Formats: sequence, C-alpha cells, structure tokens
Amino acid sequence: MEFTEYTVEKIRDAFGIVQGERYEFLMEMEVDEEDELYTPQGLRLRVLYGVNGEERRIIKHEIIERGTQKVLEFDLEDDELEETKAFCAAHYMEAEKQ
Repeated sequence: MEFTEYTVEKIRDAFGIVQGERYEFLMEMEVDEEDELYTPQGLRLRVLYGVNGEERRIIKHEIIERGTQKVLEFDLEDDELEETKAFCAAHYMEAEKQ
C-alpha cells in the first residue's frame, strides 16, 4: 500500500461538542495487483483522525473505490492501520496552514 496523493482538512466543531481536534484525510492509494483490495479503478482512503492533547488516533476509516465512490466492506490490516496512523500524525498540521 502506498499513498500517492492526499488532502487534509480540519473539521470545524461549531458547537464545541467534540473534545480535541478532528481532521479528514482523503488519500489516493496504490495497492499491488495481488492484494485482495486491488481494483483497476483505484482506491481512495478516507480517514477521520483525532488529536486530543497527546492522544492521536484514527477515529474511522473507509476504503472507497475511486471510479464508483462505493465504500468497500474491507478493513485495513493492523500494519496498514499503523502506517496510516503514522502518515496522519506526520501530516495533520498541514491543515492548520490552510
């Protein structure tokens, strides 16, 4: 799994209900043709990432088929989740610069 492009946006909590900050990542993914996730149309990963003090975590993620925008019924494996979490931790502050 490789992320080829991404966007990150801070989600505004107008009512102050949620503790901490939330960020939405949309990440274009490339996976090997041998991977069960592979589709010729390509894949996008949508990640809701939370930061509350020192706590940083993936709140939710969805794997989306690019051509149809259909949410696939697959989950990332543990090592893929860790890779995604590290990517989000390295890039979430970019939303603050927008």
